[in-house]
Amino acid sequence: MPNDEYINLISNNIIVQDTISTVNKISIGDFRTIAQAITLVENNLEGSADLLLQLNANPTSKVVGITGPPGAGKSTLINALLTSLVKLNKKIAVLSVDPSSPFNYGALLGDRIRMSEFYLNPNVYIRSLASRGSLGGLNAKIIEILEIIKASNFDYVLIETVGVGQSEVEIAGIADTTIVVMVPEAGDEVQTMKAGVMEIADIFVVNKSDRANADEFVKNLKYLAHSKANNWETPVVKCIATQYIGMDELLEKIDAHQHFAETNIAKKGAMLTEKVFQLIQHHRMKDIRKEDLSNQIQTLLQQNKFHLFQFVSTFS
Repeated sequence: MPNDEYINLISNNIIVQDTISTVNKISIGDFRTIAQAITLVENNLEGSADLLLQLNANPTSKVVGITGPPGAGKSTLINALLTSLVKLNKKIAVLSVDPSSPFNYGALLGDRIRMSEFYLNPNVYIRSLASRGSLGGLNAKIIEILEIIKASNFDYVLIETVGVGQSEVEIAGIADTTIVVMVPEAGDEVQTMKAGVMEIADIFVVNKSDRANADEFVKNLKYLAHSKANNWETPVVKCIATQYIGMDELLEKIDAHQHFAETNIAKKGAMLTEKVFQLIQHHRMKDIRKEDLSNQIQTLLQQNKFHLFQFVSTFS
């Protein structure tokens, strides 16, 4: 998390150049302004609300969520996808949500070593975000941050989640296409995952598919995979991300699902409903801090006057 001096500098910078100028710079893909805008919004700084109201999101940006258990190779897969997309002259943004440091709430894995070769590429923007305790494997401000990125006219937006298991279903309400990455060793874990992460997949990727039992695992995964609404059959794509194998097929499946999603009004409506619900929820909770709640509760406990439902009713 940036220090106070830095975020105040960001806030003042945005205010000085005014919101319209900032929006215009975002729309032409100015990486510095994009970074400042994300910091502004992530930290609820002055001017963030006005900025969000002025954004014009690009409806053609393909938002792809990439999730799966730790060690499945999500970052390596993204690196391989970047290699293929850059060759196609596409403009790509990567939002990598990492576990938070318990000391400063910053992203623990912010260096993103596996994607380092793209840091200076003018067509690739990479931002590490801290989960900051969010249970959904994402960042609490992911919706707002995503809208900034979409306003920057990227062709693809890749969102990598923390990789914490079944709580990651939040990604399905954010991304147009959700990829669940697994490895052949998952084996018996598939059945237990089926009730959570399994259902959110629009595409399954079996990474490290050169390992033993990969074909059998793919066969079992296809059997367990649920068909989506409106005849979308969830494909299973074999990849070896370290060798860039399977990327063409994966991009083909991503584009096919994106086309499917564009015509699926029900899914669009459900996703927007989820986003609106979360934003309203966050707005109504903005003045409530856990620290303040804790102090009030401790005071009542000391007075032997704490009643759970009476206390909660004071916020209704």
